Amino acid sequence: MSKHGRILVAMSGGVDSSVAAVMLHEQGYEVIGLTMKTWDYSSSGSSSKETGCCSLDSINDARALAVGYGFPHYILDIRSEFGDFVIDNFVDEYLAGRTPNPCVLCNTHIKWEALLKRADALDCEFIATGHYANVRQQDNSRYVISKGKDENKDQSYVLWGVSQQNLARTIFPLGSYAKTEIRQMALEMGQMELANKSDSYEICFVPDNDYRAFLRHRVEDIDERIGPGNFVWTDGTIVGQHQGYPYYTIGQRKGLGIALGKPVFVTRILPESNTVMLGDEEDLQKKTAYVKNLNLVKYASIPEPMEAITKIRYKDAGMTSTIVEENGAMKVDFHHHVKGIAPGQSAVFYEGNDLLGGGFLL
Repeated sequence: MSKHGRILVAMSGGVDSSVAAVMLHEQGYEVIGLTMKTWDYSSSGSSSKETGCCSLDSINDARALAVGYGFPHYILDIRSEFGDFVIDNFVDEYLAGRTPNPCVLCNTHIKWEALLKRADALDCEFIATGHYANVRQQDNSRYVISKGKDENKDQSYVLWGVSQQNLARTIFPLGSYAKTEIRQMALEMGQMELANKSDSYEICFVPDNDYRAFLRHRVEDIDERIGPGNFVWTDGTIVGQHQGYPYYTIGQRKGLGIALGKPVFVTRILPESNTVMLGDEEDLQKKTAYVKNLNLVKYASIPEPMEAITKIRYKDAGMTSTIVEENGAMKVDFHHHVKGIAPGQSAVFYEGNDLLGGGFLL
């Protein structure tokens, strides 16, 4: 009988989830490893070698580690669910002129649900992942996510959508460690190759980090359906032509294919007229944002205005703001201007290191 019970650990084959599994194993949990196959590159039309969490090498690495430590390992094929939800949404958002957040959707609607469904089938009380974050239960009985110790690796931003029900059964073993410490642990485990594995920052189903090529492969007639359109300056003047609005994002400066004698930025995308608005950097500055599809974490509701730090992108340092719920959405009044509020991206609210909740920018 194990010391702490049975736990299902999501193992991507990378250093973080591998060390997390070994840590729990050594702490006395009865560990079962699970690698989720979410995607294969052949479906994207890429000729690149598979890399990252869905590659055969990564699956084999996860299995080899589990065998070496004597705990079971399974592979779960969720390509169908992943494609139907995450990838379809990814394409739909770009076609709607927004910038999607696929990792948030995957965590919220696919990975946690798949893990807990399999955990129930295997009589596992808990699940664990290699995310750099922490979770605890507070006095009001709610489960709260807080930032990981390593500020450069903190992943709480992509976890805002995980439900209370799912957080109640979640463990993050790496939350109190820095990435350098995890790599050192891997070395001490005798896993030199694992310790030196590089981190992947690409979207797993966009193998060359070229979302435009992915859209063209996924929507075969996209260029015929949409075609070129106008670049329009903030005063309404047409200043050039673009390749089609889905190929541009708010705040984009490079790769516009237009020379106006100064740096210019995408400030707005109008899919109904296939228009991409351009402006100066100052035209990207905003002080108010609205956020939909809220999931509140620390409190059940935020009926009164409160001060919070709001992050509008993963690597954003965050900005002091006042937030208040209005008609099912969150109004965010930033205390200073912020640049590049992109509809479709996540806005995540913090009280100190604690995650208040998040949603998608309107």
